[in-house]
Amino acid sequence: MAGQAARQSDRDTSERAGEFARAGEWELNRRRLIRLACASLGGISGGMALIANNQSFAGFEHHSPDDTRLIVRTERPLNLESPTAAFDSWLTPIDQFFVRSHFGAPAVDLHPWELEIDGLMERPRKLSLAELNRYSQVTLPALLQCSGNGRTLFRPRIPGIGWERGAVGHAEWTGVRLADILNQAGIKPGAAHVQMIGADTPPSPKTPAFFRSIPLDQALAPDTLIALRMNGEPLPVLHGGPLRLVVPGWVGDNWLKWLRMIIVSVDEAPGFYMQTAYRLPKTPLPPGVKPKPAELLPMTWMNVKSLITWPRAESIVPLGRNEVRGIAWTGQGHVTAVDFTTDRESLWRPAKLIGEARQGSWRQFRVDWQPAAPGRYQIRVRATDSHGRVQPEITPWNLSGYLWNGYDQVACLVV
Repeated sequence: MAGQAARQSDRDTSERAGEFARAGEWELNRRRLIRLACASLGGISGGMALIANNQSFAGFEHHSPDDTRLIVRTERPLNLESPTAAFDSWLTPIDQFFVRSHFGAPAVDLHPWELEIDGLMERPRKLSLAELNRYSQVTLPALLQCSGNGRTLFRPRIPGIGWERGAVGHAEWTGVRLADILNQAGIKPGAAHVQMIGADTPPSPKTPAFFRSIPLDQALAPDTLIALRMNGEPLPVLHGGPLRLVVPGWVGDNWLKWLRMIIVSVDEAPGFYMQTAYRLPKTPLPPGVKPKPAELLPMTWMNVKSLITWPRAESIVPLGRNEVRGIAWTGQGHVTAVDFTTDRESLWRPAKLIGEARQGSWRQFRVDWQPAAPGRYQIRVRATDSHGRVQPEITPWNLSGYLWNGYDQVACLVV
Protein backbone atom coordinates (compact mmCIF):
# COMPACT_ATOMS: atom_id res chain seq x y z
CA MET A 1 0.00 0.00 0.00
CA ALA A 2 2.85 2.37 0.78
CA GLY A 3 4.33 1.73 -2.68
CA GLN A 4 0.95 2.40 -4.34
CA ALA A 5 0.55 5.62 -2.40
CA ALA A 6 4.05 6.72 -3.40
CA ARG A 7 3.37 6.00 -7.06
CA GLN A 8 0.05 7.86 -6.93
CA SER A 9 1.83 10.84 -5.36
CA ASP A 10 4.45 10.52 -8.08
CA ARG A 11 1.78 10.57 -10.82
CA ASP A 12 0.01 13.56 -9.28
CA THR A 13 3.25 15.50 -9.06
CA SER A 14 4.21 14.58 -12.63
CA GLU A 15 0.86 15.90 -13.87
CA ARG A 16 1.54 19.13 -12.01
CA ALA A 17 4.98 19.22 -13.63
CA GLY A 18 3.46 18.92 -17.10
CA GLU A 19 1.09 21.79 -16.36
CA PHE A 20 4.00 23.75 -14.95
CA ALA A 21 6.13 23.25 -18.07
CA ARG A 22 3.29 24.11 -20.46
CA ALA A 23 1.92 27.10 -18.61
CA GLY A 24 3.76 29.52 -20.84
CA GLU A 25 4.52 31.91 -18.00
CA TRP A 26 8.09 32.29 -19.22
CA GLU A 27 7.48 32.50 -22.99
CA LEU A 28 10.42 33.62 -25.05
CA ASN A 29 10.72 37.25 -26.08
CA ARG A 30 12.68 36.81 -29.32
CA ARG A 31 13.98 40.36 -29.58
CA ARG A 32 15.14 40.25 -25.99
CA LEU A 33 16.96 36.95 -26.58
CA ILE A 34 18.79 38.39 -29.59
CA ARG A 35 19.93 41.37 -27.52
CA LEU A 36 21.10 39.02 -24.76
CA ALA A 37 22.90 36.81 -27.24
CA CYS A 38 24.71 39.73 -28.83
CA ALA A 39 25.64 41.15 -25.44
CA SER A 40 26.95 37.89 -24.00
CA LEU A 41 28.57 36.41 -27.08
CA GLY A 42 30.03 39.54 -28.65
CA GLY A 43 28.89 38.71 -32.18
CA ILE A 44 28.14 35.39 -33.84
CA SER A 45 29.37 34.14 -37.18
CA GLY A 46 26.88 32.30 -39.37
CA GLY A 47 29.55 30.66 -41.47
CA MET A 48 32.82 28.87 -40.81
CA ALA A 49 34.36 30.12 -37.58
CA LEU A 50 37.86 30.17 -39.02
CA ILE A 51 39.54 33.07 -40.84
CA ALA A 52 41.91 32.29 -43.69
CA ASN A 53 44.14 34.71 -45.57
CA ASN A 54 44.36 34.76 -49.35
CA GLN A 55 46.93 31.98 -49.52
CA SER A 56 45.41 28.53 -50.09
CA PHE A 57 46.21 25.32 -51.88
CA ALA A 58 43.72 22.62 -52.93
CA GLY A 59 41.40 23.36 -50.05
CA PHE A 60 44.14 23.74 -47.43
CA GLU A 61 44.49 27.12 -45.73
CA HIS A 62 46.64 29.20 -43.40
CA HIS A 63 44.29 29.35 -40.39
CA SER A 64 44.37 32.03 -37.75
CA PRO A 65 44.96 30.45 -34.32
CA ASP A 66 43.04 33.30 -32.66
CA ASP A 67 39.66 33.13 -34.39
CA THR A 68 37.15 31.80 -31.87
CA ARG A 69 33.81 32.92 -33.29
CA LEU A 70 30.90 30.58 -32.64
CA ILE A 71 29.32 28.67 -35.52
CA VAL A 72 25.55 28.96 -35.93
CA ARG A 73 23.94 25.54 -36.40
CA THR A 74 20.34 26.77 -36.01
CA GLU A 75 18.94 30.22 -35.25
CA ARG A 76 15.49 29.23 -33.93
CA PRO A 77 16.09 27.76 -31.44
CA LEU A 78 19.61 29.05 -31.04
CA ASN A 79 22.28 26.35 -31.31
CA LEU A 80 25.90 27.47 -31.51
CA GLU A 81 29.03 25.36 -31.92
CA SER A 82 32.47 26.25 -30.60
CA PRO A 83 35.41 26.22 -33.02
CA THR A 84 38.29 24.05 -31.88
CA ALA A 85 40.36 27.21 -31.33
CA ALA A 86 38.23 27.75 -28.20
CA PHE A 87 39.65 24.59 -26.61
CA ASP A 88 43.29 25.60 -26.31
CA SER A 89 42.76 26.83 -22.76
CA TRP A 90 41.97 24.88 -19.58
CA LEU A 91 38.62 26.65 -19.21
CA THR A 92 36.47 27.53 -22.22
CA PRO A 93 35.60 31.26 -22.17
CA ILE A 94 31.87 31.91 -21.84
CA ASP A 95 31.69 33.86 -25.11
CA GLN A 96 33.20 30.84 -26.93
CA PHE A 97 31.18 28.15 -25.15
CA PHE A 98 28.70 26.17 -27.27
CA VAL A 99 24.96 26.74 -26.78
CA ARG A 100 22.32 23.99 -26.96
CA SER A 101 18.61 24.88 -26.94
CA HIS A 102 15.49 22.80 -27.50
CA PHE A 103 12.89 25.58 -27.47
CA GLY A 104 14.84 28.75 -26.83
CA ALA A 105 15.64 30.60 -23.62
CA PRO A 106 12.80 31.75 -21.35
CA ALA A 107 12.40 35.35 -20.21
CA VAL A 108 14.07 34.73 -16.88
CA ASP A 109 13.58 38.16 -15.31
CA LEU A 110 9.82 38.57 -15.68
CA HIS A 111 9.16 37.09 -12.22
CA PRO A 112 11.21 36.40 -9.08
CA TRP A 113 12.96 33.07 -9.61
CA GLU A 114 12.09 30.20 -7.32
CA LEU A 115 13.11 26.56 -7.28
CA GLU A 116 10.30 24.26 -6.14
CA ILE A 117 11.17 20.99 -4.37
CA ASP A 118 8.30 18.47 -4.33
CA GLY A 119 7.39 14.80 -4.59
CA LEU A 120 8.48 12.23 -2.03
CA MET A 121 9.76 14.83 0.42
CA GLU A 122 9.08 15.27 4.12
CA ARG A 123 9.21 19.04 3.79
CA PRO A 124 8.39 20.30 0.26
CA ARG A 125 9.56 23.86 -0.25
CA LYS A 126 10.31 26.72 -2.59
CA LEU A 127 13.75 28.34 -2.57
CA SER A 128 14.58 31.79 -3.87
CA LEU A 129 17.95 32.63 -5.41
CA ALA A 130 18.88 34.45 -2.21
CA GLU A 131 18.09 31.35 -0.16
CA LEU A 132 20.12 29.13 -2.51
CA ASN A 133 23.08 31.47 -2.16
CA ARG A 134 22.97 31.00 1.61
CA TYR A 135 23.75 27.30 1.25
CA SER A 136 27.39 26.21 1.30
CA GLN A 137 28.82 26.93 -2.17
CA VAL A 138 31.01 24.48 -4.12
CA THR A 139 33.24 25.29 -7.10
CA LEU A 140 34.50 22.60 -9.47
CA PRO A 141 35.65 22.31 -13.10
CA ALA A 142 33.56 20.02 -15.30
CA LEU A 143 33.17 19.23 -18.98
CA LEU A 144 29.79 19.61 -20.69
CA GLN A 145 29.20 17.78 -23.98
CA CYS A 146 26.05 17.59 -26.09
CA SER A 147 25.09 13.98 -26.73
CA GLY A 148 24.98 14.74 -30.47
CA ASN A 149 28.53 16.09 -30.66
CA GLY A 150 30.12 14.49 -33.76
CA ARG A 151 26.79 13.51 -35.34
CA THR A 152 28.01 14.54 -38.82
CA LEU A 153 30.80 11.93 -38.63
CA PHE A 154 28.46 8.92 -38.58
CA ARG A 155 27.95 6.92 -41.78
CA PRO A 156 25.27 6.48 -43.01
CA ARG A 157 24.41 10.11 -42.23
CA ILE A 158 21.88 10.85 -39.52
CA PRO A 159 19.35 13.71 -39.42
CA GLY A 160 19.46 16.22 -36.59
CA ILE A 161 21.50 19.27 -35.66
CA GLY A 162 24.73 19.02 -37.64
CA TRP A 163 27.20 19.14 -34.78
CA GLU A 164 30.76 18.52 -35.93
CA ARG A 165 33.39 18.50 -33.15
CA GLY A 166 32.66 21.59 -31.08
CA ALA A 167 29.50 20.88 -29.05
CA VAL A 168 31.64 20.59 -25.93
CA GLY A 169 33.20 22.91 -23.39
CA HIS A 170 34.96 22.94 -20.03
CA ALA A 171 34.00 25.48 -17.38
CA GLU A 172 34.27 26.14 -13.67
CA TRP A 173 30.84 25.82 -12.07
CA THR A 174 29.83 27.22 -8.70
CA GLY A 175 26.67 26.30 -6.87
CA VAL A 176 24.89 24.22 -4.25
CA ARG A 177 25.18 20.47 -3.83
CA LEU A 178 21.82 18.98 -4.82
CA ALA A 179 22.32 16.51 -1.96
CA ASP A 180 22.32 19.36 0.58
CA ILE A 181 18.93 20.58 -0.61
CA LEU A 182 17.34 17.13 -0.80
CA ASN A 183 18.66 15.97 2.55
CA GLN A 184 17.48 19.13 4.27
CA ALA A 185 14.00 18.65 2.79
CA GLY A 186 13.95 14.99 3.89
CA ILE A 187 13.66 12.14 1.39
CA LYS A 188 10.78 9.72 1.93
CA PRO A 189 11.16 5.92 1.65
CA GLY A 190 10.63 4.54 -1.85
CA ALA A 191 12.33 7.43 -3.65
CA ALA A 192 14.56 6.30 -6.51
CA HIS A 193 14.69 9.12 -9.10
CA VAL A 194 14.92 12.90 -9.21
CA GLN A 195 12.88 14.54 -11.97
CA MET A 196 13.76 18.03 -13.18
CA ILE A 197 11.69 20.59 -15.06
CA GLY A 198 13.01 23.79 -16.63
CA ALA A 199 11.29 27.04 -17.57
CA ASP A 200 11.73 26.75 -21.35
CA THR A 201 8.30 26.41 -22.93
CA PRO A 202 7.49 24.21 -25.97
CA PRO A 203 6.58 26.26 -29.07
CA SER A 204 3.17 24.57 -29.44
CA PRO A 205 0.78 22.46 -27.32
CA LYS A 206 1.64 19.43 -29.49
CA THR A 207 5.34 19.64 -28.63
CA PRO A 208 6.32 17.63 -25.54
CA ALA A 209 7.84 19.50 -22.63
CA PHE A 210 11.52 18.92 -21.97
CA PHE A 211 12.13 17.33 -18.62
CA ARG A 212 14.49 14.66 -17.46
CA SER A 213 15.43 12.63 -14.40
CA ILE A 214 18.55 11.12 -12.87
CA PRO A 215 18.76 8.26 -10.36
CA LEU A 216 18.65 9.32 -6.72
CA ASP A 217 22.15 8.01 -6.01
CA GLN A 218 23.58 10.27 -8.71
CA ALA A 219 21.56 13.23 -7.43
CA LEU A 220 23.15 12.67 -4.02
CA ALA A 221 26.71 12.46 -5.42
CA PRO A 222 28.92 15.20 -3.91
CA ASP A 223 29.80 16.70 -7.32
CA THR A 224 26.19 17.02 -8.61
CA LEU A 225 25.40 20.73 -8.32
CA ILE A 226 22.71 23.29 -8.91
CA ALA A 227 24.95 25.89 -10.52
CA LEU A 228 24.50 29.64 -10.10
CA ARG A 229 27.84 30.76 -11.56
CA MET A 230 30.00 29.84 -14.55
CA ASN A 231 33.71 30.76 -14.74
CA GLY A 232 33.20 33.08 -11.78
CA GLU A 233 30.31 35.02 -13.32
CA PRO A 234 26.54 34.77 -12.75
CA LEU A 235 25.27 31.94 -14.94
CA PRO A 236 24.34 33.51 -18.33
CA VAL A 237 20.81 32.98 -19.60
CA LEU A 238 22.01 31.20 -22.76
CA HIS A 239 23.76 28.64 -20.55
CA GLY A 240 20.77 27.99 -18.31
CA GLY A 241 20.89 30.96 -15.95
CA PRO A 242 19.99 31.61 -13.30
CA LEU A 243 20.02 27.87 -12.39
CA ARG A 244 21.12 24.71 -14.14
CA LEU A 245 22.02 21.20 -13.08
CA VAL A 246 25.67 20.11 -13.32
CA VAL A 247 26.35 16.35 -13.43
CA PRO A 248 30.11 15.87 -14.05
CA GLY A 249 30.90 12.95 -16.34
CA TRP A 250 27.31 12.62 -17.63
CA VAL A 251 26.15 13.64 -21.09
CA GLY A 252 24.69 17.11 -21.47
CA ASP A 253 21.00 16.22 -21.80
CA ASN A 254 21.07 15.52 -18.05
CA TRP A 255 22.41 19.02 -17.27
CA LEU A 256 18.97 20.62 -17.28
CA LYS A 257 18.88 24.38 -17.89
CA TRP A 258 16.62 27.09 -16.38
CA LEU A 259 15.78 24.80 -13.48
CA ARG A 260 12.39 25.56 -11.85
CA MET A 261 11.15 22.32 -10.29
CA ILE A 262 12.69 19.20 -8.74
CA ILE A 263 10.46 16.18 -8.08
CA VAL A 264 11.72 13.26 -6.01
CA SER A 265 9.87 10.20 -7.33
CA VAL A 266 9.59 6.44 -7.56
CA ASP A 267 10.04 6.31 -11.33
CA GLU A 268 11.98 7.98 -14.11
CA ALA A 269 10.52 11.12 -15.63
CA PRO A 270 7.71 10.39 -18.10
CA GLY A 271 7.49 11.89 -21.56
CA PHE A 272 9.28 11.87 -24.89
CA TYR A 273 12.62 13.35 -23.81
CA MET A 274 13.17 10.67 -21.18
CA GLN A 275 11.33 7.60 -22.45
CA THR A 276 12.05 7.90 -26.19
CA ALA A 277 14.78 10.44 -26.91
CA TYR A 278 18.29 10.36 -25.43
CA ARG A 279 18.39 6.58 -25.19
CA LEU A 280 20.82 4.08 -26.69
CA PRO A 281 20.43 0.36 -27.46
CA LYS A 282 21.93 -2.02 -24.93
CA THR A 283 23.97 -3.60 -27.74
CA PRO A 284 24.91 -1.97 -31.09
CA LEU A 285 22.61 -2.59 -34.04
CA PRO A 286 23.37 -2.56 -37.78
CA PRO A 287 22.95 0.84 -39.50
CA GLY A 288 19.35 1.65 -40.27
CA VAL A 289 17.87 -0.83 -37.80
CA LYS A 290 15.39 0.75 -35.39
CA PRO A 291 15.70 -0.69 -31.88
CA LYS A 292 12.72 -1.83 -29.84
CA PRO A 293 11.87 0.45 -26.89
CA ALA A 294 12.63 -2.34 -24.41
CA GLU A 295 16.19 -2.55 -25.79
CA LEU A 296 16.96 1.11 -25.02
CA LEU A 297 18.60 2.62 -21.94
CA PRO A 298 18.85 6.31 -20.98
CA MET A 299 22.22 7.89 -21.65
CA THR A 300 24.27 8.56 -18.56
CA TRP A 301 28.10 8.54 -18.59
CA MET A 302 30.13 9.94 -21.46
CA ASN A 303 32.53 7.67 -23.33
CA VAL A 304 36.29 8.16 -23.70
CA LYS A 305 37.24 10.70 -26.36
CA SER A 306 40.00 13.01 -27.62
CA LEU A 307 40.07 16.03 -29.92
CA ILE A 308 42.87 17.78 -31.81
CA THR A 309 42.86 21.55 -31.29
CA TRP A 310 45.98 22.34 -33.36
CA PRO A 311 46.61 22.07 -36.26
CA ARG A 312 43.15 23.09 -37.42
CA ALA A 313 41.41 20.94 -40.01
CA GLU A 314 42.66 21.64 -43.55
CA SER A 315 45.58 23.75 -42.29
CA ILE A 316 48.88 24.45 -44.01
CA VAL A 317 51.77 23.82 -41.59
CA PRO A 318 55.53 24.25 -42.13
CA LEU A 319 57.99 21.44 -42.71
CA GLY A 320 60.01 21.02 -39.53
CA ARG A 321 59.10 20.84 -35.84
CA ASN A 322 55.41 21.27 -35.07
CA GLU A 323 53.39 20.99 -31.88
CA VAL A 324 50.15 19.03 -32.03
CA ARG A 325 47.77 20.07 -29.24
CA GLY A 326 44.49 18.70 -27.99
CA ILE A 327 42.15 17.68 -25.20
CA ALA A 328 40.83 14.33 -23.98
CA TRP A 329 38.11 13.28 -21.54
CA THR A 330 35.94 10.44 -20.31
CA GLY A 331 32.87 9.88 -18.14
CA GLN A 332 33.75 7.65 -15.20
CA GLY A 333 37.35 7.87 -14.12
CA HIS A 334 39.95 9.98 -15.92
CA VAL A 335 42.18 9.95 -19.00
CA THR A 336 45.43 8.05 -18.50
CA ALA A 337 46.94 8.18 -22.01
CA VAL A 338 46.62 9.77 -25.44
CA ASP A 339 48.35 8.21 -28.44
CA PHE A 340 49.29 9.92 -31.71
CA THR A 341 49.99 8.77 -35.24
CA THR A 342 49.56 9.79 -38.88
CA ASP A 343 48.51 7.97 -42.03
CA ARG A 344 52.20 7.84 -43.00
CA GLU A 345 53.24 6.00 -39.84
CA SER A 346 52.60 2.41 -38.73
CA LEU A 347 52.97 2.89 -34.96
CA TRP A 348 51.25 4.94 -32.28
CA ARG A 349 53.33 6.98 -29.85
CA PRO A 350 52.33 8.61 -26.56
CA ALA A 351 51.45 12.27 -26.19
CA LYS A 352 52.44 14.29 -23.12
CA LEU A 353 49.50 14.83 -20.75
CA ILE A 354 49.24 18.27 -19.12
CA GLY A 355 47.97 18.92 -15.61
CA GLU A 356 46.36 16.62 -13.08
CA ALA A 357 43.79 13.91 -13.79
CA ARG A 358 40.35 14.81 -12.48
CA GLN A 359 36.96 13.09 -12.69
CA GLY A 360 34.61 15.01 -14.99
CA SER A 361 37.28 17.32 -16.47
CA TRP A 362 39.21 17.21 -19.68
CA ARG A 363 42.97 16.78 -19.91
CA GLN A 364 45.16 18.73 -22.33
CA PHE A 365 47.92 16.99 -24.30
CA ARG A 366 50.89 17.90 -26.48
CA VAL A 367 52.90 16.04 -29.13
CA ASP A 368 56.16 17.12 -30.81
CA TRP A 369 55.75 16.23 -34.47
CA GLN A 370 58.35 16.62 -37.19
CA PRO A 371 57.03 15.35 -40.54
CA ALA A 372 59.66 13.69 -42.71
CA ALA A 373 58.60 15.24 -46.02
CA PRO A 374 56.16 17.75 -47.51
CA GLY A 375 52.69 16.57 -48.48
CA ARG A 376 49.24 15.78 -47.14
CA TYR A 377 48.99 14.17 -43.69
CA GLN A 378 46.09 12.76 -41.70
CA ILE A 379 46.82 13.27 -38.00
CA ARG A 380 45.11 10.83 -35.62
CA VAL A 381 44.74 10.60 -31.84
CA ARG A 382 43.04 8.18 -29.46
CA ALA A 383 42.57 8.27 -25.67
CA THR A 384 42.56 5.63 -22.92
CA ASP A 385 40.93 6.06 -19.52
CA SER A 386 41.46 4.68 -16.02
CA HIS A 387 38.88 1.92 -16.60
CA GLY A 388 40.92 0.62 -19.56
CA ARG A 389 38.50 1.89 -22.20
CA VAL A 390 40.20 2.86 -25.46
CA GLN A 391 38.76 5.24 -28.00
CA PRO A 392 37.67 3.15 -31.02
CA GLU A 393 38.50 3.87 -34.64
CA ILE A 394 34.79 4.20 -35.47
CA THR A 395 31.80 4.55 -33.13
CA PRO A 396 29.05 1.95 -33.59
CA TRP A 397 26.17 3.50 -35.52
CA ASN A 398 23.02 4.48 -33.64
CA LEU A 399 19.74 5.90 -34.88
CA SER A 400 20.11 9.39 -33.35
CA GLY A 401 23.83 9.96 -33.86
CA TYR A 402 24.72 10.05 -30.18
CA LEU A 403 28.14 9.95 -28.51
CA TRP A 404 30.51 9.78 -31.47
CA ASN A 405 33.99 8.96 -30.14
CA GLY A 406 35.93 7.53 -33.07
CA TYR A 407 39.59 8.49 -33.52
CA ASP A 408 39.87 12.24 -33.95
CA GLN A 409 41.44 12.96 -37.33
CA VAL A 410 42.66 16.20 -38.88
CA ALA A 411 44.03 16.60 -42.38
CA CYS A 412 46.82 19.12 -42.93
CA LEU A 413 49.26 20.05 -45.68
CA VAL A 414 52.97 20.22 -44.86
CA VAL A 415 54.92 22.66 -47.08
